[in-house]
Amino acid sequence: MTTTEFWDAHHATPTADPRANVRLTEVVTDLDPGTALDLGSGAGGDALWLARRGWHVTAADISGVAIARLAARARELGLGDRVTAERHDLGATFPAGRFDLVSAHYLHTPFALPRARVLRQAAEALSPGGRLLVVDHGSAAPWSWDQDARFPSAREVALSLELDAGEWTVERADALSRRATGPGGQVADVVDHLLLIRRR
Repeated sequence: MTTTEFWDAHHATPTADPRANVRLTEVVTDLDPGTALDLGSGAGGDALWLARRGWHVTAADISGVAIARLAARARELGLGDRVTAERHDLGATFPAGRFDLVSAHYLHTPFALPRARVLRQAAEALSPGGRLLVVDHGSAAPWSWDQDARFPSAREVALSLELDAGEWTVERADALSRRATGPGGQVADVVDHLLLIRRR
């Protein structure tokens, strides 16, 4: 199975009302709307949440199924002028443009992905004053496919990007707990690693 086939199958069943990730809502609520890039946009909850709040969002995902569904949902909600959905295999292509916010939530995959390179590209795509928000799993939920994974800390992720400290500032590097609900209604406590970097 290819990467695309895996994620198309993952998104084969529509999510009735995709929700925004809680860490995005916590960090972004008080920011002034601008241009945003949602990397690994999946079902589109983050992109739609941002668009509803006045952001112009480029949503990028490897799954053509997810991208087509997000574009259709944005049009249904009257947000078609604020959401541009693009299919990208981030290991090969990256969305064009400059952004006030780049958000990458749970950009994990069982397939090869040059994550550090992709996240460095994300930092380089920021406009001056823009922020890169990276939220990673810090632990595996019981229903997750990545039970044996090692989850680097937010500080380790920041160091892997090799960014010039004179141009980018780490504003937050936190480990945060939350209560999560799985696809079958299971509930568990999980850890998120949150990294927030700002371009000067």
